[in-house]
Amino acid sequence: MQDIKVPRNGGRILVESLVKNGVEAVYCVPGESYLPVLDALRDEPGVRTVVTRHEGAASYMADAYGKLTGRPGICFVTRGPGATHASNGVHTAMQDSTPMILFIGQVERAFLGREAFQEVDYVKMFGGLAKWATQIDSLERIPEVVARAFSVALSGRPGPVVVALPDDILFGQGVAGPAVAAQPVQAAPGPSDMSELRRLLAAARHPLLIVGGSGWDSDACQALRRFAAANNLPVATAFRRQDLFDNANAHYAGHLGFGLSPQLAERVRGADLILAIGTRLGEITSNGYTLIENPQPTQTLIHVHADPEELGRVYHARLPINAGVQAFAASLAALEPVDSSAWRQWTQDAHAEYLAFSTPPATSAEHAGVDMGKVMTHLREVLTEDAILSNGAGNYAVWVHRFYRYRRPATELAPTNGAMGYGLPAAIAAKLLHPERQVVCFAGDGCFMMYPQELATALQFGAAVVVIVVNNGMYGTIRMHQEREYPARPFATDLQNPDFVALARALGAHAELVEHNEDFPAAFARATQSGRPALIELKVDPRQITPQARLA
Repeated sequence: MQDIKVPRNGGRILVESLVKNGVEAVYCVPGESYLPVLDALRDEPGVRTVVTRHEGAASYMADAYGKLTGRPGICFVTRGPGATHASNGVHTAMQDSTPMILFIGQVERAFLGREAFQEVDYVKMFGGLAKWATQIDSLERIPEVVARAFSVALSGRPGPVVVALPDDILFGQGVAGPAVAAQPVQAAPGPSDMSELRRLLAAARHPLLIVGGSGWDSDACQALRRFAAANNLPVATAFRRQDLFDNANAHYAGHLGFGLSPQLAERVRGADLILAIGTRLGEITSNGYTLIENPQPTQTLIHVHADPEELGRVYHARLPINAGVQAFAASLAALEPVDSSAWRQWTQDAHAEYLAFSTPPATSAEHAGVDMGKVMTHLREVLTEDAILSNGAGNYAVWVHRFYRYRRPATELAPTNGAMGYGLPAAIAAKLLHPERQVVCFAGDGCFMMYPQELATALQFGAAVVVIVVNNGMYGTIRMHQEREYPARPFATDLQNPDFVALARALGAHAELVEHNEDFPAAFARATQSGRPALIELKVDPRQITPQARLA
């Protein structure tokens, strides 16, 4: 055990605090502004230091770690440009409610306010972007601030914390108190909340459960499934939270995201009671705040959220309940079931509609190149139930979300803030965390080129991910909007791409090009059996802009 009475530098004191809080991995691009931290990490074999090629990728990896574990992902970047690059991950973690802590090197305190080399006021910069942004002002307070950072990141609605580290504090020598382990807190529902919930549910005829948000673990998801089964409830998942409920379960009703099923949209509108757990019911989940009217929904709304400030922010719920999802799910599982005979057919129809909507249609004669529907069907058949899928932003993701059926929690890594480039860094973090599991990244040609260099990171650290690049030669989502708003006037959306296969091979990865449907299964098998990072480029029809829409 470290003798806290022995003077040591601030970097070592900081790393001791990270270890005390159970940190097992950090993601970074090294910088001279936090050299004492790097030196201290060298002496901590229990903490894996993953060095990326871009700070944005490091911050995405920290977000992915937070999503998969429920513990804060830790990211270190240098000051100035390093911090601005990493802000992508902070924004993602904020909108995705992911626990994360970003540590940033800072200029010496004596130089603050002079616009010293790479100086930025990080409290101002991240003040509206993170859950909490602060700067350590003395070596003695390092254990206190780190413990609070973990507590803020995990308590209530999880989210990102930013901590600036002045150069002189990290290099300075001194004595600090013992490292402190944070004790995060979550609200729990009261007995009156649960009895009123049961009363409202018993009075319903067309209820719908919508589940989303973060903070779920396997026990909470199992409790949710037991509650849905006991009360025969249809369950829809919020935007990019499909893995919270087994998609093959007879109670699953579908995904409230891009490419929304028209039948599911009508089912939300037609519900007389909505039990929303964990989700903010944000713009995408609510289809532009149209499925549920605000501020006064036509449906009886029971809204459960970990953040009391979220309750009543957009919707005036009949029953708002401030509770963390784990505590609430446990209370649900203990609730006496109600008579669900009135909505038996309602639930059966909801699942049948989902099965039909998530079955890819036959390929039309005018379709050229690889059919993503067939790709997703094959992956549904060959991937294990615990396989992890990641993606960034782009129309290609509509095929993934619509046609893949998630079976277990913590198998979907997808940014709810629509961050391009997220998929590859997230997949690498997932593979390093779970090397025994299959990890597949989906990326459009534009999305992949945001962080293609991270294939080198995958090679360096032995993360044998499989990257599927969906190449249609354009920024497809923007082209879709462009064609709708300004028909026949495409501009600034065409892409001249590199040879993706040659690029991946140059970085040391296994790589193949697939241009025909029948070639994909064998190519995917070779990629997974290669034992190293692999890339499969799919040439797809640029006219097939979504599963149901083609460009004229």
